[in-house]
Amino acid sequence: MTVVVNTRDDFTLANFRRVCYGGEPVRLGVQARRAMTAGARQRPTAGPRGRETARQVRYAAPGAGFGGGYLDTAVVRGILFARLASLVSGHAGVRAAVAERVAALLEGPMLRVPLDGQIGPGEALPMAHVLAGLQRDDLQEGEEEALLGGAPCSAALAADTAISARHRLEHAEAICALSIEAFGAPLGPYDEALDELWGDTHETAALQALRRHLDGAGTADRRFHQAPVSYRIIPRVLGQVHRTVAAVEKAAMVSLRSVTSDVVYVSDEMGRPAGRAVRGGGYHNGVAYPALNALSAAWADLALVAERQVTALNTAETSGLPVNLAAPGVSGNGTYAYGWAASSYVEEARAAATPALLPGVVEDPCADVSSPTFSAYRRERRAAECLDGVLAILALVSSQALFVTGRNPAQPLRLVLSFIRSVFPPIDGTGERDLSADGGRLQQALGAAARSGELTAAEPGRSSHA
Repeated sequence: MTVVVNTRDDFTLANFRRVCYGGEPVRLGVQARRAMTAGARQRPTAGPRGRETARQVRYAAPGAGFGGGYLDTAVVRGILFARLASLVSGHAGVRAAVAERVAALLEGPMLRVPLDGQIGPGEALPMAHVLAGLQRDDLQEGEEEALLGGAPCSAALAADTAISARHRLEHAEAICALSIEAFGAPLGPYDEALDELWGDTHETAALQALRRHLDGAGTADRRFHQAPVSYRIIPRVLGQVHRTVAAVEKAAMVSLRSVTSDVVYVSDEMGRPAGRAVRGGGYHNGVAYPALNALSAAWADLALVAERQVTALNTAETSGLPVNLAAPGVSGNGTYAYGWAASSYVEEARAAATPALLPGVVEDPCADVSSPTFSAYRRERRAAECLDGVLAILALVSSQALFVTGRNPAQPLRLVLSFIRSVFPPIDGTGERDLSADGGRLQQALGAAARSGELTAAEPGRSSHA
């Protein structure tokens, strides 16, 4: 299949997924070609030069990293896709033939782009890596600046995060529901009557998701009149995650279709298209990094609540778990050791949730404010990885609690439980096992599921961000 783009409305999250994860090529439609041809004709032959951009690019050595790793190949594809949004409208003044070259890069191998490559007010440095293989010897005045300037990286980072965040939230809801079943928590905190009483669409969505997973759960075997706070407030906490994920999705959808070239050509006083050049701050994305910051904080809060549930489950009085799950010959200290690991993940998630704010630059009086989007993206990734670690521990402890007490969860949760046990089988005291390695594989599988949307076992040693 091929994604055909004609207008900025074609730059959606659905098409981003097709191009970036599905590897589909992009073709420029007839309407896009006409708009670009008209825009290029109106572009001044000696338009404003991007002195700031040109100065930055001199320091960008394509292929060289900055010591912080590299973006996933899918995200690099996403940057190329987002770059085209500014071009197809004609407002960037770039010829259709040049835009076709950008689209053609999607059909070749992706170059390595440093994860910490954004160290200036715009995105010229990472874009120099993304477009290192583009033919430039015949670019006209202003076209190189239009290609290197703007904020397509921020759009791609937001879109990549939005897609994985939605999946991560869905899987977290399932694991939290499994924990509710394993603990035998009363079902009152998830009652349908609360939907209207709370009056918040995001919290209602969380309540409804938990009820879907708990459909058919019996009330006779509930062990307590009142569960710990971590079980009672989980709909509120998940509701906040719903809210932040929706905000990232909105930021991604807005960013993908934005015209962010440093110089844009708009209609003049006579109504002629692309008759007037406007130099603005389009290279700064003001919606992506605040949304990523909020999501990191939501992941950290959810990790803390999940860790509290691990602690609640890790007692013989509440779940039926034996004091020492590690039978003779089994390496590790059972699920109690995982409780300590969960606490460590929570602390790391909280550290990663420190917001990335606008950094000032004192060395250059012109480029005096830098952009924090790459930093916010790195922090969200780390907070999400830590959450995956806590959720993996909560999942395996819940599975073990159900196993040792001979119980089955509600029917909708049995597929989730089967996935967990396919990666981390219950500890039954037979044979030797490296529990730490098994737990690591489960964490990796959850990370991979956030990208794919499907709960499937991860390959040993393979990271979700490889």
